[in-house]
Amino acid sequence: MIQICGREIRVEGRILRVAHPHGDRYRFLEDPAPVIDGIRASELEVDLFTFSQRLPESQPRFPYAFEWDNFAVLPVTTFEHWWTHDLGCKTRNMVRHAEKSGVVLCEVPFNDRLVAGIHQIYNECPVRQRRRFPHYGKAVQTVYREEATFMEDSIFIAALFQDRLIGFAKLVQDETRTQAGLMNIISMLRHRDKAAQNALIAHAVRVCAERGIRHLVYSRFDYGKKENDGLRAFKERNGFRRIDMPKYYVPVTSLGRAALRLGWHKGISSYIPEVVASRLRDLRAVWYERKYARLMGEA
Repeated sequence: MIQICGREIRVEGRILRVAHPHGDRYRFLEDPAPVIDGIRASELEVDLFTFSQRLPESQPRFPYAFEWDNFAVLPVTTFEHWWTHDLGCKTRNMVRHAEKSGVVLCEVPFNDRLVAGIHQIYNECPVRQRRRFPHYGKAVQTVYREEATFMEDSIFIAALFQDRLIGFAKLVQDETRTQAGLMNIISMLRHRDKAAQNALIAHAVRVCAERGIRHLVYSRFDYGKKENDGLRAFKERNGFRRIDMPKYYVPVTSLGRAALRLGWHKGISSYIPEVVASRLRDLRAVWYERKYARLMGEA
């Protein structure tokens, strides 16, 4: 990672080197030209530079090549409006159920106690959503370092049961404080009956409404060609909707120009038909279920 024009730039890839602003779904460039010029003038080995655009303006603002990406967005006015108009009866009952089950939601400071609770959640089960959970097995020091990003703009929400952390959400506000992204939201599988995930979303909406944050973003709404996606259904039930936004790509080298023209930057997964990709995901899920059967049984 390198600093250019006051922005942290990350570079990924071995053959095709793609650079992007650190936290580019939470941080946005008002004027990308100086950063692009800085990358070209630096000794950084970069073939392609990419960046996203801030909500709510969904029409392209900048004179660069772009492709359409998508966000899962919840427009926020008041908590009462969201509760009354954006939720169905079943989702409202889930939030009520969390409260009746003894789940308490509150904002908490970032400290060792919170990190210890997050570490316990992360190490509960090696498989989530039918794939290997990337945070499983991490040391508490690693969890601390990874969760301590964007601290000046972060809001941590805890879901507590009997004074113990059973879930948490991390909101990261953008530079204008008008948009916030859910960088993390997770709860313990052993407490799934308490609907902590729904309660965390509800409290996140309340936090945004109280702070005047107009858009709550929960990563993407759609992931590639995936169908029957449970995460998408959860977002939709909680009032999120899809908004397409331009994602810009600026070639820095001839390899970058060729990659953009030929679509190499999309990765091999974009060329796999969904019927094949779905079958491969099923096989992967079966493999993980067998490999981690004992540990999953304990969760």
